[in-house]
Amino acid sequence: MSARVLVAEDDAALARVVESLLAGAGLAVTMAPDGQAALERYAAAVAAGAPPDVVLADLAMPRVDGLELLDRLRALDPELPVVLITAFASVDSAVAALRKGAHDYVTKPFRNDQLLAVLRNAATQRRLARENRALRREVDRAFGVTELVGRSPGLAEVLRKVERAGPTEAAVLIRGETGTGKELVARALHHASRRAGGPFVSLNCAALPEGLLESELFGHVKGAFTGATSASAGLFRAASGGTLFLDEVGEMSPALQAKLLRVLEAREVRPVGATEVVAVDVRVVSATHRDLLAEAAREPPGFREDLFYRLAVIEVDLPPLRARPGDVPLLARHFLRELARARGEPERALSPAALEALARHSWPGNVRELKGALEHAVTMGDETLEPEDLPPRVLRALEAAQGARPGPAPAARPDGVETLADLERRHTLAVLARFEGDRRQAAEALGIDLSTLYRKLKRWEAGEA
Repeated sequence: MSARVLVAEDDAALARVVESLLAGAGLAVTMAPDGQAALERYAAAVAAGAPPDVVLADLAMPRVDGLELLDRLRALDPELPVVLITAFASVDSAVAALRKGAHDYVTKPFRNDQLLAVLRNAATQRRLARENRALRREVDRAFGVTELVGRSPGLAEVLRKVERAGPTEAAVLIRGETGTGKELVARALHHASRRAGGPFVSLNCAALPEGLLESELFGHVKGAFTGATSASAGLFRAASGGTLFLDEVGEMSPALQAKLLRVLEAREVRPVGATEVVAVDVRVVSATHRDLLAEAAREPPGFREDLFYRLAVIEVDLPPLRARPGDVPLLARHFLRELARARGEPERALSPAALEALARHSWPGNVRELKGALEHAVTMGDETLEPEDLPPRVLRALEAAQGARPGPAPAARPDGVETLADLERRHTLAVLARFEGDRRQAAEALGIDLSTLYRKLKRWEAGEA
């Protein structure tokens, strides 16, 4: 289905040009001659079950101008992306619009490809948000998991795999850096399965030496080794009828990998020191931060290839937080609500500067680090959290990004007004910093071609406006 665009434009000639351009690009266009008419057409579209995916509105219009239209539409649908058109040389109104929640703005005269890129980017975000919300409802209802917060395409793909793989008996391998929430995904898979009424048992394979890990997994009989004063059933039997989650499975020794493979194939365990085997009925979900296939290809192998294929019938890749920067504000608000409930205190707010500091940081510790940083801020800060309330490492990332502007800084204007060119430069560099210099990702986020971004950076490095 093509994206639906509601256009509010009082200039009849420009309205005809925009309508022809968008319709020719395959978008479903509804035109309105001003902001008041746009509100009426919006209400009619909602009543008909076909609300717009994005609104394009001129900033200066009679009856209801672009800023008022933005306010009233966001009151009706906070997630509806609104793109504004402005012909002003000053950016005061555009900055005000962004602060009020506008998705983006374009300036007259605009390039056709630029306008289409901005609108398509907005419509894509709208679609992803809608799909993610539907998936979230399914996951929350079926799996009882509320911690997988975010709207990024990467997380949406994780939720899709959980939805599909959860009800099956397939072994699942979750890959992701430390702190990304691999156990949350494992719990979601458990709650989605027919084993949801059974136990969910978790073990970090890196936390125990080999001898103890074998006993912990398979159990032992009394007297099997020094200190074994009583028998232990082991976690495979403890998880009977449920799910056993093996975190950091790549840390297992080769000898223990062979024993685990035998258990998965035969569905029975032999406790340490026993002569008899015991049948087990367990679904195994495992996780690692390593590339296990690459380790299997080494000489000598660091991981058994046959075990990998047993564990990775379904593979789920959990993206690091730096690859989902748009999820940082959502996660921050989620953790602030969580901290407020846990402490019995009012929920704290983040200042725009604090949000910028969070956006600049690369989060090597991922979601776990973000949660800790916010707990630090809540402990150190007041009602509204400021950058200085965050851990020093987050502030250092902000200072480094602010000092990384290529080319000379723009000259200060005597009237103190920032020009559109300066705002574009500052915003572009901020997005580039958010993606740690990855120009392809930055260009996609900005809704421009990669070649366009290269030209802009080259011009700014040369000191041109």
